[in-house]
Amino acid sequence: MKRALIACLIAGAAVLTTAAPASAHNALISSDPKDKSSLEVGPSSVTLTFDQDVQGGKDINTISVVDANGGHYEVPGDPKITDNSVSAQVNALGKAGQYKIGYRILSADGHPVSGELTFTLTKDGTGTPTTPASADASGSSDSGGGIPLWVWIVGAVVLLGGGVFIALRGGGGSAKA
Repeated sequence: MKRALIACLIAGAAVLTTAAPASAHNALISSDPKDKSSLEVGPSSVTLTFDQDVQGGKDINTISVVDANGGHYEVPGDPKITDNSVSAQVNALGKAGQYKIGYRILSADGHPVSGELTFTLTKDGTGTPTTPASADASGSSDSGGGIPLWVWIVGAVVLLGGGVFIALRGGGGSAKA
């Protein structure tokens, strides 16, 4: 009985100490233009820098630049990825006002991450909005799928507790014949 209990405790400790750490999704650490900045002239490109490398591939990552009326100004096509930076070309902007930069990237851990930044154009530009060829990249943050690490730990503790309970209740009794 003691051996079974010791074996369960060792197995439980092994599960808890060898559990892999949860992979963190990419986090935006800087942008050009900066979030909530004011510009007299619209940017010719948008660059987003993340804390980890960004995975590439056709039609995986998107950046959009949208005015207050929903008009798009990003140049169609996939953004350029260089390690942890993603950049997209931008057409000349239109009327002065607030613009949103929406993004959706594939993070280093394989989960999509999306978010939104804003900047204000203080002087009218010469551009006209276009209709995007694909779905809008702007949106709320999406932490993606996957099972959090704490679920695995709770499951291991429950299984270990169940094993100890069964070992204590079922073993050690004398057999009657």
